[in-house]
Amino acid sequence: MILIIDDDIAVRASLNLLLKQKGFKTKEAASPKEALELAQLHQFQLVIMDMNFSIETTGQDGLQLLEQFKKLMPAVPVILITGWGSINLAVEGMRAGAADFITKPWSNDYLLQSVRTALSLSEEAADADDALTRKKLDQQYDLSFIVGQDQELLKILKKVGQIGPTDASVLIEGESGTGKELIAEAVHRNSLRKSQPFVKVNLGGISSSLFESEMFGHRRGAFTDAKADRVGRFEMANKGTIFLDEIGELDLSSQVKLLRVLQDRTYEVLGDSKSRKLDIRVVCATNRNLEQLVEEGKFREDLFYRINLIKVRLPALRERSDDIPLLVQYFVGNLKKVYHRPELQVSTRALQWLKELALPGNIRELKNLVERTVLVAESDMLEAEDFQAQAQQSPAKPGDKTLPAVGTMTLEQMEASMIKKSMDFYHNNISKVARALGLSRAALYRRLDKFKIPYDPAD
Repeated sequence: MILIIDDDIAVRASLNLLLKQKGFKTKEAASPKEALELAQLHQFQLVIMDMNFSIETTGQDGLQLLEQFKKLMPAVPVILITGWGSINLAVEGMRAGAADFITKPWSNDYLLQSVRTALSLSEEAADADDALTRKKLDQQYDLSFIVGQDQELLKILKKVGQIGPTDASVLIEGESGTGKELIAEAVHRNSLRKSQPFVKVNLGGISSSLFESEMFGHRRGAFTDAKADRVGRFEMANKGTIFLDEIGELDLSSQVKLLRVLQDRTYEVLGDSKSRKLDIRVVCATNRNLEQLVEEGKFREDLFYRINLIKVRLPALRERSDDIPLLVQYFVGNLKKVYHRPELQVSTRALQWLKELALPGNIRELKNLVERTVLVAESDMLEAEDFQAQAQQSPAKPGDKTLPAVGTMTLEQMEASMIKKSMDFYHNNISKVARALGLSRAALYRRLDKFKIPYDPAD
């Protein structure tokens, strides 16, 4: 049963009719006092509540009611309703434990989606089945393309499988090279949208001036260089899932535009005033600390809460080193086919050496190291010395014995040194340097300019 709380009888009637048409049972309350009385008499699965019950309190009574509900029934999700001009109030509510916030006037489709997601996640949180084995997870969910059996990874995979069928927004955090894109794909492949598009967007590579054209599309003649119609990424992903990678690199003006789309589930193509509806699942990823960026005023707090309904933190490879032999064997198995070397094997000593190797680039760095070793190895048995020779040719990284003694360089000097050595190693190939360092091309260009490292702008 769903409890609807709003002092506006028209809002209550509208929500009541909408939810009952979709098969939900409801109760209504016109005030915080009435709502708390109903909560004592009935067992609710969800609460939908307005934040403002009077002009004088400017939403404070709504926040107080939310806090009372979270104490009275902490497992019951609460969805907040507020005006667009009161989003700061909704953000306070999210901090206090609300599951989501909806702005007026709301989209019925989006509100129903939010209701179903909140109910589904609430049921899954109550699931007592904690048996975690790789075999069981692969039988339940489509996860076999992700390698590893570390317990922390298995917990993540179980979470991904459970949230897959919902439309909850997901934020994936982790260092560069930890496999955030694979987890995003796993969310999509285990969702009800799996037969629809999965569109990947690297936001770190999109400038503010191109954001609207790239994401929303444009009509021919919409601006000087618009020689033909362009389909935006949101339209490509409609009915499916959009993966917004490196969301921490997005500038503030683009963040506002993105928030509007995620909130209203509508957008406009440049050069076309017609508003278009959007039916989409949003998965974001970042290797940056978004909470710190919020504190620094570089990332909007309301957007952070909008994308952060479900958080997945991927462990660094050093935190799951027992998975390194499995990953190496997986990479070698694929490379056997690519390079037509069916007899390739990796010695036990080599696998042990790789387990103890510092790999700040995580899985991506390990994969690159294995491929370089396979390319130059003359024997079909890969030994520790083969990997060691290629590891020594890698750009300098934290933990290398060749780095200066502690205290002789600042962090910025160390970063500049790593980039310079990488540029030399990859002969100024921007794409390869960016990939090796786990940066987007745009982020690398910013650092090259910052440290005054020469490069070819045409690359």
